[in-house]
Amino acid sequence: RQVIIRGYASKISKAETEEYFNSRPRASQIGAWVSAQSEHIDSRSALEQKQIDIETKYKAKPIPCPPHWGGFAIEPKIIEFWQGRKSRLHDRINYQKSGADWSFVRLQP
Repeated sequence: RQVIIRGYASKISKAETEEYFNSRPRASQIGAWVSAQSEHIDSRSALEQKQIDIETKYKAKPIPCPPHWGGFAIEPKIIEFWQGRKSRLHDRINYQKSGADWSFVRLQP
């Protein structure tokens, strides 16, 4: 199964980033500081030690949004849902946005 979304992406503002960050669970906020996402790390214990360090640092205070953390707003124009089936006769449903309306068609595999 997979979903493909085509459209426009734009970086959200610092204010929107901070608002979203502040709405997340505290453990997720800590994780944002702990993990340099997709970078190499020597061991699981090194990651866990970073978590302990951040928990200690922000024990009794709010956790600020990391400067490297942010997000994107996606304005989808086309969304395709794909599900594999036997004999390669897969299901593909394609939704397209036109103005405020969405239409859909079934695509051949």
